[in-house]
Amino acid sequence: MDEILPSSNWIGRIKKTAASATAPVIFIGAVAVALPQIIKKRTLRLKDLVYYLDLCGTKSLGVVLLISALMGMVLAIQGALQLKKVGTDIFIVDLVGFAVLKEFGPLMVAIIATGRAGSAFAAEIGTMKVNEEIFALKTLGISPESFLVVPKLISMLIAMPLLTVFADAAGILGGAAVGITYMDIPPGAYMERTFDVLDEMTFVLGVLKSSVFSILITLAGCYCGFKAAGDAQGVGRGATQAVVVSIFLVIVADAILTLLYSFAGY
Repeated sequence: MDEILPSSNWIGRIKKTAASATAPVIFIGAVAVALPQIIKKRTLRLKDLVYYLDLCGTKSLGVVLLISALMGMVLAIQGALQLKKVGTDIFIVDLVGFAVLKEFGPLMVAIIATGRAGSAFAAEIGTMKVNEEIFALKTLGISPESFLVVPKLISMLIAMPLLTVFADAAGILGGAAVGITYMDIPPGAYMERTFDVLDEMTFVLGVLKSSVFSILITLAGCYCGFKAAGDAQGVGRGATQAVVVSIFLVIVADAILTLLYSFAGY
């Protein structure tokens, strides 16, 4: 018996580890199956879509504009300190434009969305789990993934690219304010340089990043909500875990996409 127990413990641990490793894959698969079915059958609830668009988009617009404008100003000030030394002030336009459109615009929107939407998704689903509402959905034969996750995912796929567009504009205007006032670059020259160095592909690549980030944030937030413990503390831990996991996934995805862009020559 003493020899069998350790072996049984190891087998139990292996099974538990395997279940933990496969659970996210099963969850993603369930969402992937539910998404085309809802689109095909047109069963998406418009009320939920509007609610989550307001949560993820409209209510985040103000803070996105403010943070993006300040970020553009900070980039311009830091760049000016170095570029003034070599007399290449006009290149501050290139620095701010490319940094905002390809990197900081979508990244800052993703971080804001993580704090607002990702944690809210986890808390909402975690609370439903505590109240046994998810169990009730399964009893009625309704897929929790299609009922709870898909509306959030579609809303994020719409809201985050739009927020990124506003963030890009605010960041460039913030940099322009510093370039025009602090570096004495004529407004006409600044805007002309902006349109000369930035092309459509630079803009598209940044928006594409935000689309990828929206998927990761939604899936991470909803998954942490489904896996939250069935009490108040579990809901809180699930919301916190959603933020941590989402930020980690966003940073990793950002690094991978940046490498892919560089390999493709962008």
